[in-house]
Formats: sequence, C-alpha cells, structure tokens
Amino acid sequence: MATSRTLISSNLFIFFLVMATTTNGQAPAPTPSGPTNITAILEKAGQFTMFIRLLKSTQASDQINTQLNSSSSNGLTVFAPTDNAFNSLKSGTLNSLSDQQKVQLVQFHVLPTLLTMPQFQTVSNPLRTQAGDGQKGKFPLNITSSGNQVNITTGVVSATVANSVYSDKQLAVYQVDQVLLPLAMFGSSAAPAPAPEKGGSVSKGSASGGDDGGDSTDSSDAERIGFGFGVRIATVAAIAAASSLWI
Repeated sequence: MATSRTLISSNLFIFFLVMATTTNGQAPAPTPSGPTNITAILEKAGQFTMFIRLLKSTQASDQINTQLNSSSSNGLTVFAPTDNAFNSLKSGTLNSLSDQQKVQLVQFHVLPTLLTMPQFQTVSNPLRTQAGDGQKGKFPLNITSSGNQVNITTGVVSATVANSVYSDKQLAVYQVDQVLLPLAMFGSSAAPAPAPEKGGSVSKGSASGGDDGGDSTDSSDAERIGFGFGVRIATVAAIAAASSLWI
C-alpha cells in the first residue's frame, strides 16, 4: 500500500514537472503585426510628451507613418527632443510660430534617410532634412561625431544625441537634449540690426567727408562762401551798369 502511494506521488510529481517545463518553454505570443507608428514608439519610450503633441497638432506624425509604410520609402531618421529640452526654450517660443513654421520645425527634426549610429561618422554636411535643403543656408543641419558622441549644430543651437530610442530597417529615433531651432526662423534674433539713428548719422558724416562729423560747420561754411561769391557778382554787375550810363 505504501509502495503504491509512493508510485502515485512520483508519477504526479513527474506530470506536474513536465507540464511546468512545457509551459515555461513555450515562446511568447507574437505581438500583433501592424504599421510603424512614430507616436506609439515615443509614447512607449516616455519623456517625449511635448514632441508628440507637436507631431499630432501639425499632422506630421501621419505623414511620417505614411512614408514609413510606403514601399518606396528610404527610411527616416527622427531626432526627438525631450520634454526638458522644450522646457528650456524661451517662454512663448512655440506660440510665436505660425502653423506653417511649426510644421517646418517638426520637419527639421526628420531626415529623409535612415542613419545608423556608425553612419554619423561619414555623413556629408549640411544634411538635408524634411524642412528643406541645407545647402541653401536656411535649414543647415551639421553633424560631428567623436567616438560614441554625436553633436548636432543648426547655426542657432548645439545639441547632443543622448541615446538611441528605437531602430529597425525603416526608422531610427534618437533622443536629443535640445530642440533643433532652424536658422531660417530663429537666426535673425542672434544678430539684431543696428539702430537706424546711428546709421543715419554715419551716412551724413561720410557724405560730408569730415572726419570729426561736424556737419553743421561744413554747411555754414558753404553758405558763407556762396553768399560772398553772390555779393561779388552783384557788385560787378552794378559797376558795369553804371559804366554803360556814362557812355
């Protein structure tokens, strides 16, 4: 009787052991396949709330997703600024932009080709972004790399690629610590034009040819010279008229 109980217990133990091993050894259920979604990727990564909001409000996220899932796509590279990067902007920066400028701002963070980390070391500057050709000087995006560090300059700000957020055969998303501000929209604020009053004063001095800027003195001298010459002409004319009377 004791032997039977031992045998039954052993069989039950082996049965449960086999069941547990089989269950643990099963591959996890595959995730539902679907099109690539840039906002879903950023939401899963976290700390990109403001960039996601900008992507959605400009409908740039729909354009990115459509392009990614197109058969003719060459892939995309997205530089995603963190919420801290947006918070470091001057107050009212985004609100001062028009709808079109907001679209261009997002497009400036997207490259129309897929770049891996090693490829940053061999790229040709300036890079072309979705906002336009950097060769024309309005949307320059230059990348320099040293070892594992990748830096981005726009002519307005300098940013660092912190890490890779996501990558596959079509899309590479990199976290950056600054919002990439294009020169076309923010470059003028870095070099304000001189005051027109100062420019007018310089122009007057140059026109007069005086080194000491004495415009009033030069003008008075000219008036005195002109007045004296006029008096001499009037005197000669009067003498000539008197002489004719005597003749």
